[in-house]
Amino acid sequence: MFIKISGLSEGVHNFSFDEKVSLINLEEPFFGNFTAFIELSKTHNQIVLKTDFSVIAHFDCDRCANNFESEIKGSYRMVYFFGSKPADGENTDENLIFLHPDADRIEISNDLRDFALLSVPMKKLCREDCKGLCSHCGKDLNDGDCSCDKNNTDARWLPLQELKNKINNN
Repeated sequence: MFIKISGLSEGVHNFSFDEKVSLINLEEPFFGNFTAFIELSKTHNQIVLKTDFSVIAHFDCDRCANNFESEIKGSYRMVYFFGSKPADGENTDENLIFLHPDADRIEISNDLRDFALLSVPMKKLCREDCKGLCSHCGKDLNDGDCSCDKNNTDARWLPLQELKNKINNN
């Protein structure tokens, strides 16, 4: 996916995309279309892209193991400078890209893909208050309580429980 920059006047330009996720090389668990709203600010020597995007994915809940769909939203900012890249020894920001002065377009597919993947949450929950599964019988606690004995303590923890009781009684 490209944004054509040749012939663009200086100033702010807006672009929107609603395309299949396969266009930016996203595979399972992503599906359907992604949307991207891009604000491009162009000056004589640089271009700044501010991008807001959303994509839909299938996940398994980390607490209850139920399958669910989630809309993943994210945003990022990239700066493009016209000119040559500094020497290898100099530090540059990862969101800073150098373009040849004759460049006529900007490739955005890889950035959209990478930032979509980075926006996937570490803990995938079907809902914020998911109760998960019973550790004894495996019942989904979102559907109601189970009949397991909640006071049944593993015998290996009894010495610690006794210590805790002593501390609390003093």
